Order: sequence, then C-alpha cells, then structure tokens
Amino acid sequence: MQRRLFLVGAAVAAALAGTFSATTAHADTRPLPPPGTALVLPVPSGHHPVGRSTVHLKDENRADPWVPSEKRELMVSLWYPAVRPAGTPSPYMTAEESEQYLAAAGLDLPTDLLANVRTHSTVDAKPSKIHGRLPLVVLSPGFGMPRATLTGLAEEFAARGYVVAGIGHNYEADGISFPDGRTTSCLACADRDYPKVGAVRAEDISFVLDELTGPRSPWKRGAPIDPGRIAVVGHSAGGFSTIPAMLRDPRVKAAVNMDGNFRFPNDTPLDRPFLMLGQPSHIPGGIDSTWDETWTELTGWKRWLSVDDTGHLSFTDLASLAKQCGMSLQRLDGDRADAITRAYVTAFVDTHLRGRNASLLDGPAARFPEVRFHRP
Repeated sequence: MQRRLFLVGAAVAAALAGTFSATTAHADTRPLPPPGTALVLPVPSGHHPVGRSTVHLKDENRADPWVPSEKRELMVSLWYPAVRPAGTPSPYMTAEESEQYLAAAGLDLPTDLLANVRTHSTVDAKPSKIHGRLPLVVLSPGFGMPRATLTGLAEEFAARGYVVAGIGHNYEADGISFPDGRTTSCLACADRDYPKVGAVRAEDISFVLDELTGPRSPWKRGAPIDPGRIAVVGHSAGGFSTIPAMLRDPRVKAAVNMDGNFRFPNDTPLDRPFLMLGQPSHIPGGIDSTWDETWTELTGWKRWLSVDDTGHLSFTDLASLAKQCGMSLQRLDGDRADAITRAYVTAFVDTHLRGRNASLLDGPAARFPEVRFHRP
C-alpha cells in the first residue's frame, strides 16, 4: 500500500510498451506485439455476456476528505450480466486517465497505451433477464491505481451472474475522469495517511451501497441488486479498507483482501467470512505482522492463502497485460496468476453469497499447486 507500489504499477505500463527494465520484471523470450496491436484481457469463464455502465455519484452530505472545499464525488463502473451485446466495446479507461497514470511516474510512453486495452464488456448493454435479484461485489483498487486495474475480475464475476461495482475513489488514484471533463489526480498519495484512507473508503463503500440499493438508484435500467448479498473485494489499499468497511456496514456479508496490509480501527472481533490472499511474503510470521494480528481477530469462516512466485500486482490485470509484451511482474506466468486469482476469489464469493459448496477452499488442490493454505 506504499507509494512505491504505485510507482511499480505505473512501471508496468513501461513493460507493456516494451521498455520494462530487467531489474523490475522477469524477461520472456516471446517477441513484443507488433505496433498497433491492442492488448487484451483474459476471457471470462462465465456463460453470460457482460455489460458495463458508468455512474457519477456525489455525496451532498459529506465534504471530500482530501479537498474539504468540495463535496465527495466518486466514479463507479458497473459490470453486469447482459443480453448478447452488439454495441460499443467498453473502454478499459479514458485516454486522459491513461495519460495521467503514466505521467505520474514520469514515464515517456504513448499516452493512450492503457486506453486501448481490449475488454470483454459492452457499453450500456441491456441487462439479462435473470430471475430474482443479483448479488453485488464491490471492488476497491490499490492506492494510486485506477479502478480499471480490476476489470478482468469484474468481468469474471459479471459473466457468472453478479453485479459488480468498481469504485474510483476521488483523489486516491492518478487518473479519474468525470463527465464534466475533469480528470483528477492522487492528492492523497502525498499524504500517506493510511488509516484515513481506510476510513474514507469505508464511507465511500457505504455511500455506494446506499445509492445502488436505494429507491432512487442513479443506475437507470440497471440490473436488480439483492441488498442482502453483498461482498467487498479489495487490492492493496482496497484490501486494507475491507475490514473498516465491514465494521462500519453490516450489509457487507463477506470480504477479500488481496495483498493489502491490515489495520483494525479497534479490537472488535469480526465474525463474517473473510479471505486473505497474498504473495509469498504474506505468510504466518512473515514481514507483515498485521496479517498474523488480523487472523486472531477473525472469528468467523476464514482462509489464509498465499500464491508462490507472485508479487504485489499479480492480483490485478497488470500481470496478464505485461505478459503479452514478453514481460512479467513475477516469476509465475501472468495468465496463470490471473487464473488463480479469479478461481479462488470467485469460489469464496460463490460460497458465501450463493451458498455453493466450493471444495477449492477446503485445502490444497492438485490443479493449483502454487496456492498454499495457512492455518496458524
């Protein structure tokens, strides 16, 4: 969740352009894609086509914590099961977001590099007529990172019949575009007040739930959401924020922290389902003692998993996108890292929002030997 992790994230873009250095990536003998070839996210495994809408939310009752003269604003991407689409493919991010994200690290790269990533969703596609209300998964990205970096996981959930809300926490990412033409930067990155970030994001998540499940939802023609089946999944700072969100809001029934630190706002035990998923340094007795401390405070269903040969960004789209340029963020193959993340996170959410028995979470699986279970 440190600022340097954002800089590494931005450096991934250098890998995508073929300029990633050997000191920050593992070389691959494959050639780089020809100029003009679009990078593409892995295909979702679910059977539903995917739609994506974007909503602009403004909390008139809350000042922005980073710019107190403004009201708190959020941009939220919504992925959902759709009828067979024939419209415009969803952009990965705006050109302005791509430009700012790359420029924040001082990288001399094509400014639209990440704006041209191909997704597997369609803009404002008609929601599929699925019987009943759909479970909701809220995604919160890493510190300084656009919400787009969790698009692959979002499309995976939507293709499996979930509604997914990816939150752009204003002033906490380098590159959030608003409908009026503004693209804001990561003002919070200079502050590094991580407990504040967790508290702010917990409030953001509650506000998004209020808006999406309330009687006047801003998501017009959206898919019906079941307010009793909600999970939060976060990477890095987003993972850090999951427990504050659960302690604040009982509507959050289950949560996943993907390689983020932990900080309890108090010593209140948490009895709701929780998945801890991280790189090899996140093991019992490892360098991050907050994982050990948090494990003892989790009194409900829980799992602690680490994935061999992964790094901090292996749980985002960047692992797979870097591979397409012959580079890797970790020793593990980027597509393999992506597949593992999707498999275990969706199995966890399926178990606790849909009541499906996921044997994958019972213990080590032969098809995923890289995944280690820890029960300290």
